[in-house]
Amino acid sequence: MQIIILHSRFTAAKSVTLTHRHFAFALLLLLAVIVTSAALLYYLTLRHAGDIKFPFVRGMLVSAEQSDTAKKDKFVKENLAAMAMKLGEMQAQLMRLDALGERVQGLAGIKPEEFNFKESPGRGGAESAGPGDHRGHDLSMNEFRGALDSLAKDVEHRADYMNVVETTLMGYKIKSRLLPTIQPVNVTYNASGFGWRLDPFTGRNAFHEGIDFPSPIGTPISAAAGGVVIAAEYHHDFGNMLEIDHGNDIVTRYAHASKLLVRVGDIVRRGQHIADIGSTGRSTGPHLHFEVLVRGIPQDPHKFLAAGADQARLAAIGAGIGAGSPKAVALAAK
Repeated sequence: MQIIILHSRFTAAKSVTLTHRHFAFALLLLLAVIVTSAALLYYLTLRHAGDIKFPFVRGMLVSAEQSDTAKKDKFVKENLAAMAMKLGEMQAQLMRLDALGERVQGLAGIKPEEFNFKESPGRGGAESAGPGDHRGHDLSMNEFRGALDSLAKDVEHRADYMNVVETTLMGYKIKSRLLPTIQPVNVTYNASGFGWRLDPFTGRNAFHEGIDFPSPIGTPISAAAGGVVIAAEYHHDFGNMLEIDHGNDIVTRYAHASKLLVRVGDIVRRGQHIADIGSTGRSTGPHLHFEVLVRGIPQDPHKFLAAGADQARLAAIGAGIGAGSPKAVALAAK
C-alpha cells in the first residue's frame, strides 16, 4: 500500500509505502497497548477495591471472595473429617497398645513407676535451624495429614511388635513355671543330699537319687512346679508316692508321704499343697524324699532349687523386699 502526503511546506508530494511488516508491527503494538491497559486496570481495581463505589465491581469481588472461601471451607471440612476418623482409629490403637504394654511390663518385671505407658515423656531443647539452615514453618494441611498417616502406621507396627514380645515373654514365663525350682518343703536344710552315701539300712555305699527333707509328720508338701499328676500310689520303697510330669521330659517325685491330696490326671499349679510328710515305705523317720528326673535319669534337685532361690532373690531385690521374707517366697512362687 502506498500513501501520498501533500503539504504546503513540501515543495513536492511525498509518498510512503506500507508493507506487510508495517501492518504486523502496528497490530502487535495495538495488542501490547490493550494488554497493558487491561493489566493496569485490573491492578488498580484490586488495589483500590475498597474505594470503588461501583456496585457491579464490588459484586464481582465479593462473589470471587465467597467462592474462594467456600472452596477453602470445603477442603478443610473434608480433610478434618478424614483426620477425625484417622484420629479415632489411632486412639483405639493407643488404648490397645497401653493395655499390651502393661501386660508386657508385668511379664518383664518392670516397675510401673520406672515406665508408665499412660504418661507422656518429658521433652525439650532449644529451637534452632535445621541442617542447611532450614527454617521452621507451620505445617500445611497436606503435611499434617501425611504426618498423621505416618504416625498411624508407626503405631500399628509397634503394636505388632509388642504382640510378638508379649507372646515370647509369656512362653518364657510358662516354661519357667514348669521348671521345679520351688522348694517342696519349707525347711532350711536337708538330711541327705544327691549322690553317693552310706545306705541307712544296709550300711553299704549306694547312690541316693534325690534329696531328703526331714520335717514332722503332716508338714505340707508343695508342688515344685506346675504339671500333671502321672502317679499317685503306694510303692514298696517310696511308700505313698506322687509323680508330676512338667513337660519337656521333666518329672518330679515326692516319696514317703503320710497322705496324698491329688490323684492321677489332676493338674496342679506351682506351689500347690499336694501331700503331707510321713514315714511310709523304706524310711527311718518322717521326711520327704524329693527327686527330679529328666528323660527318666535322676538329676541333682539342688541345681533346680538353687536356680529358683536366685530367681527369688532377684525378684525380691526388684520389688524392694527382703530375700528371705514371706513376700519374697510368695513372689518366687508366682
